[in-house]
Amino acid sequence: MRPRITGIHHTGRRAVLGPTLLYLMALLTTSREMSGLDAVLARGELRLVTRPGPIAYYEDARGPNGFEYLLAKKFADSLGVELKVTTADTLANVYHMLGGPNADFAAATLSVTPYRRDHARFSDAYGTTVQKVLYRRGTQPPASIEELVDRQVVVVADSSHEERLADLLADYPQLRWQREPGADMADLMEMVHSGEAEFAIIDDTTYGAHQNFYHNARAAFEISEPQPLAWAFPRHGDDSLARAANAFFTTLRESGYLDELKIRFFTGIEDFSVSSSQVFFKLVASRLPVFEELFKTVAQETAIDWHLLAAIAYQESHWNPAAVSPTGVKGLMMLTRNTAREVKVVDRTDPEQSLRGGAQYFLHLKKRIDERVSEPDRTWFALAAYNIGLGHLEDARLLTQRLGKNPNHWQDVQEHLPLLQKRQYYRTVRYGYARGNEAVIFVRNIRKYLRILQWRSTEENRRESRDQPALEMAPQKWDLRSFQTL
Repeated sequence: MRPRITGIHHTGRRAVLGPTLLYLMALLTTSREMSGLDAVLARGELRLVTRPGPIAYYEDARGPNGFEYLLAKKFADSLGVELKVTTADTLANVYHMLGGPNADFAAATLSVTPYRRDHARFSDAYGTTVQKVLYRRGTQPPASIEELVDRQVVVVADSSHEERLADLLADYPQLRWQREPGADMADLMEMVHSGEAEFAIIDDTTYGAHQNFYHNARAAFEISEPQPLAWAFPRHGDDSLARAANAFFTTLRESGYLDELKIRFFTGIEDFSVSSSQVFFKLVASRLPVFEELFKTVAQETAIDWHLLAAIAYQESHWNPAAVSPTGVKGLMMLTRNTAREVKVVDRTDPEQSLRGGAQYFLHLKKRIDERVSEPDRTWFALAAYNIGLGHLEDARLLTQRLGKNPNHWQDVQEHLPLLQKRQYYRTVRYGYARGNEAVIFVRNIRKYLRILQWRSTEENRRESRDQPALEMAPQKWDLRSFQTL
């Protein structure tokens, strides 16, 4: 299958040369011929090939996202060039494209193996992973390689896992496995979760990121030593671009950004756990009073329940007007630059501007929802679109209809949003892959926060009606310095 170009992200050149770029310019002065790094700087474009998926690269309502995308974007920024992203459907195509017109390097949570070193040049490792055997909860877990013989084992085709199984054939000649060329590791995890596959082999990074979602898929044992995760560069030509990447990784390690990104993408998605609920109630007491009057004022202007505005703002920023995500969205309602421009917000860190802009954007999405969708589902649909984008939401509604359920009922659509993570489904819809499970959790959490905030107001009104003192809320001013950390 032919790879497709999925997006180009423009950054513009930086006016100030950072340490990494100064180092790179020094490299250029020692070279007589145009190196790989020279070529990137000369064309003003860094070309990445990756695979769409829940960790490496995907798009949501905020634009391009993913662990590898954010790393590559930051690398391009450090060089002062634009990043061009091309996706390939299989790992084999990722490596085939490497060094071609659309691929200066490949980044797709690639494990470094001896076989791959013979065919590509790798950067320094940005992390490590080990290979795990998965089984379905409720069945007998395998304890050794011998117990995989004559059993159904699925692996991603051309993966490091398949290489490992091939190595094991010398000691276990009866070992067989099922290759899945178009799948990613999350697909295999879902296959075990649903009972479609008996066993699967995946990396512990993917397992850690999805174990809360595919809770029936459990890890049995490891079949490899720790393997480096790195970027791949063409074997031919010089190594200047790879050396630049190594200098870049050193800077990111020292800044702590690399560890923050790993935590975000390599650990499970948190639902409304006991710990998160404790944080919520703590901030209801300490932060909500700062913004409650603003929520009520904007609610009167927009006819949106102020409790809903507060719930959205908490889910987005924990009521922190100084919040900034790795993708560059920021403020109380976590607006992108494009969204802020659309709703005429000049300063995204200004709480009033952010809240009014976020409320306006929410109403805009709600207005565009199919007129056949009634309340309260219309509100839940708009919230999902706020998180994942209206296009992906419409794709999920289409899948819901195809599978015989009601595309106008949130209960049915939320069951099908996670299908946008499965290749056999997202390849059949217009906007492709999306982390649909995150949109479901996003809406679910907001609904929980909404109920708690409404209950809180009811209790306050009840106390007032019985002449009991209400919760004390002294007037406070917004001071961004107090919101630098959550």
